[in-house]
Amino acid sequence: MIHHINSEWLTIARVNEVLTKGYKLELSENAKRRIVNCRKYLDEKMENTERPIYGVTTGFGSLCNISVDKENLSQLQKNLMMSHACGTGARVPSEIVKLMLFLKAQSLSYGHSGVQLITVERILDLFNNNIIPVVYEQGSLGASGDLSPLAHMCLPLIGLGHVEVDGKVYESSEIMEKIGWEPVKLCSKEGLALLNGTQFMSAYGVYSLINTFRLSRWADTIGAMSLDAFDGRMEPFEHNVHAIRPHNGQIETARNIREILAGSEIAKQPKTHVQDPYSFRCIPQVHGAAKDTIAYVAKVLETEINSATDNPTVFPETDEIISAGNFHGEPIALVMDFLAIAVAELGNISERRIYRIISGARNLPNFLVANPGLNSGFMIPQYTAASIVSQSKGLCWPASCDSIPSSQGQEDHVSMGSNAATKLWKVVQNTERVLAIELMNAAQALEFRRPLRSSKAIEEIFAAYRTVVPFVDNDTVIYPHIATSVKFLNEHEPAC
Repeated sequence: MIHHINSEWLTIARVNEVLTKGYKLELSENAKRRIVNCRKYLDEKMENTERPIYGVTTGFGSLCNISVDKENLSQLQKNLMMSHACGTGARVPSEIVKLMLFLKAQSLSYGHSGVQLITVERILDLFNNNIIPVVYEQGSLGASGDLSPLAHMCLPLIGLGHVEVDGKVYESSEIMEKIGWEPVKLCSKEGLALLNGTQFMSAYGVYSLINTFRLSRWADTIGAMSLDAFDGRMEPFEHNVHAIRPHNGQIETARNIREILAGSEIAKQPKTHVQDPYSFRCIPQVHGAAKDTIAYVAKVLETEINSATDNPTVFPETDEIISAGNFHGEPIALVMDFLAIAVAELGNISERRIYRIISGARNLPNFLVANPGLNSGFMIPQYTAASIVSQSKGLCWPASCDSIPSSQGQEDHVSMGSNAATKLWKVVQNTERVLAIELMNAAQALEFRRPLRSSKAIEEIFAAYRTVVPFVDNDTVIYPHIATSVKFLNEHEPAC
């Protein structure tokens, strides 16, 4: 299957489809034409102007006033690539690097970057052959784009750096020689076009969003299972309640819970308690606010991945080369910090439901075991969940609030969007683990409601889950069950 990179709007849903279904990438004929025309214009412009052009005939950053001789312009771009590959820390996950390649090719395809066609096609070669550049988490300020991580991503284009192939790391030159690829000889501006841009931030943001859409649906499903297992009331989910406070996410969440629990024998039983704790009663308000945040962030990130974000920007049709600031990560830095808060809240309220379920209330045994005392049961998984949500709260400190000047003050305000992006991904992973622990607890609690049955939707999820995680009647080693529960969330569909 082929996905053609063109000027059509690239949705996050389409990105997910390309990544998960094994699509190959190709440039459309229109994209090729735009790239070739832009490069031709830039070459002709350099032949007919004496005016310095930033990053094309000059140095970079605060060295922008130093002109470079024509015979050294290719070396200038190669030097840029090598000098900026200063990443450190943990490696970026391969699936996110692959998405970086996709998004960089998309951005360059608009014909405002001045790159050679072969340069973009080699990026696609890496993607299509699952040759994944080794990139590191730390090193970007998210202002002149993602200079350091994009340098690592693009080093293999010129035969430098390292790549991962079939789970093993090799020197890029070794793989290129094996395949028969020649290193790309960079022309003027190309190094800058490759390194300027927001594809590191955007890839983390998009990948986090793809997983967040899934976790939001799981949060409703697992929350509904916990509600039933806790013998919760259904009145707080009635439509009339939410129609008079009509936030879209709130209305959608209430509808989801009603539909998921439709036909539940447990829900139909008369209740002796008047109301439920907020972690159950306010699921529509909390999960719904997260949904609205996710929708807003998705809109912003979709705009970003459909943009040209390098510098300077080339406009052949109006005969302009403009040095500006489309590489600045502020638009997505802010929303990634916002999304981290929303996703953390899904984990925060989930942990509170875990706590309630094991508390020995409403005819459920202490810590969800038949013989508490001799058995600790599900006491400590709640500790684990509490530890995780506490870490997420710390990670929610907004990275975009910070700015440290760089390049001798030329880059005097930075977005720190790269840190917002990597923190966001950690929060998404944390929330997934907390929801997995809640599922384990909710399934355990549901068994103590037998012979009453929950809804058809919940019983189907429960039955599938019980094929991989058993009922725990006496203490056992728990951590494999948590790991299996996380895997279950990845391999199965939620009920809504």
